[in-house]
Amino acid sequence: MAILSHVFLNPFSSHYPNTHTHTQNLPFFLLPPTHTSLNNNNLGGEMGVLPHFEPISKCSKDINRSNQTIASDLDGTLLVSTSAFPYFFLIALEAGSLIRALLLLLFVPFVYFVYIFISESIAIETLIFISFAGLKIKDIEIVSRAVLPKFYSEDVHPQTWKVFNSFGKRYIVTANPKIMVEHFAKHFLGADKVLGTELEVSKSGRATGFVRKPGVLVGEHKRAALLKEFGTNVPDLGLGDRDTDYDFMSICKEGYMVPRTKIEPLARNKLLSPVIFHEGRFVQRPTPLMALLTFLWMPIGIILSILRVYLNIPLPEKIVRYNYTILGIKLIVKGTPPPPPKDGQRGVLFVCNHRTILDPVVTAVALGRKISCVTYSISKFSEMISPIKAVALSREREKDAAHIKQLLEEGDLVICPEGTTCREPFLLRFSALFAELTDRIVPVAINTKQSVFNGTTVRGYKFLDPYFVFMNPRPTYEITFLNQLPPELNCTYGGKSAIEVANYIQKVLGGTLGFECTNLTRRDKYAVLAGTDGRVPTKEKEEKEKNGGNK
Repeated sequence: MAILSHVFLNPFSSHYPNTHTHTQNLPFFLLPPTHTSLNNNNLGGEMGVLPHFEPISKCSKDINRSNQTIASDLDGTLLVSTSAFPYFFLIALEAGSLIRALLLLLFVPFVYFVYIFISESIAIETLIFISFAGLKIKDIEIVSRAVLPKFYSEDVHPQTWKVFNSFGKRYIVTANPKIMVEHFAKHFLGADKVLGTELEVSKSGRATGFVRKPGVLVGEHKRAALLKEFGTNVPDLGLGDRDTDYDFMSICKEGYMVPRTKIEPLARNKLLSPVIFHEGRFVQRPTPLMALLTFLWMPIGIILSILRVYLNIPLPEKIVRYNYTILGIKLIVKGTPPPPPKDGQRGVLFVCNHRTILDPVVTAVALGRKISCVTYSISKFSEMISPIKAVALSREREKDAAHIKQLLEEGDLVICPEGTTCREPFLLRFSALFAELTDRIVPVAINTKQSVFNGTTVRGYKFLDPYFVFMNPRPTYEITFLNQLPPELNCTYGGKSAIEVANYIQKVLGGTLGFECTNLTRRDKYAVLAGTDGRVPTKEKEEKEKNGGNK
């Protein structure tokens, strides 16, 4: 009962009581890989005597490991948390559906029962079947590349990473499906190869939900996989976090255990690469409890979101700001925005970084007046319900320039020259077109806080983005109006090139927000998250392609 209360009262904790009894009785979804019994004959010791491994703190830091090989477990070893459930859940949700994810959550007690009373392997295979059965391998790969790295990178064990990173050849041995782990392991941890559970794939390119032989990579299967990979030239060092890792650790020349102590995960900027782009609607790591709470909040969030969206549409911006407070939307405005243009005067071009689809709308609320905006892609539905005028750009330079000039003649205009949103503290490269069209440029720094749902997507339904922003319990926007660009720094009077102006504004916004400026573009983002170039074909282009195809 003590174990049951620990699991269900705090199922997302990474730190379980440091006793063998609790370790051996926890199920895979809380304490994955390798809970099979050891074959002591294979350990080279006396029957019933387990080898002793020193804690990782005893690993010598003076030895040059650059020519050596390491083999490490993943959950609880390279990662602080011992739970793989969140990653199975994210696959089920993002590559599958909300119903599949809910089904996986409902099966948690069943999997626990099977683990304790029937078979660990069957329990793990149940998780794999529910999460993967029927999914396209391509979709699983995209989610593993676009969604999982963000959550993995927030959970890396600092001590283990320091040791792992010092070796020239790095291998990860895990019970998790290889397809789920491989991208993060190679690109962010520098692993040369991942030895993990292999999924069975149908001729149509879908996961059957079953695993290929020899089955789930636990216990002695890890040892067998390592021997198959290395033969007699075994790894120099093995790392694990529980006694069932002894199987593969015992064949390494050295072995160290990672103790289960409370420790802060490694800072994400210490990894080999930063996570700049990521996909998925969940902000927080979906442990069983967090996933349950999110599902319970969802009906409330949907109702609240609809109220927040539609109650504000008919209201003047000055009143909307007060309505935001009543509806739980936190808006922080800093700086002094310019007054509205006088009759016959061209409007101001507000140049913003891009966090969510609502950036122009919230900027209008912060200004307390109507403005227009241009965007690179907007659904017809979003355009229809937008409380401000929204014009989609065609990505044809001359045509877009004419549109922007016309809108500036009508009044103030908001533009986000990154061309797409970025969730992390980075700024993408600014398109320079705007700098050529006006000398009245005001940079606007935008930051947001979303605690439950992300309000942006690449692969999902974009028209739902504003609703997901407002489904958060207390969405927060911080708008900072900076000083208008002085004449000596614009193209008209300062003789600066458009690229110089765009780069300068990017640098100023980055400094204000504490964000890092990059040369990455919309195309880079979509290549990572969706495997496309991010182009949104216009109706004219679609018609030309159709007509061309009919000739």
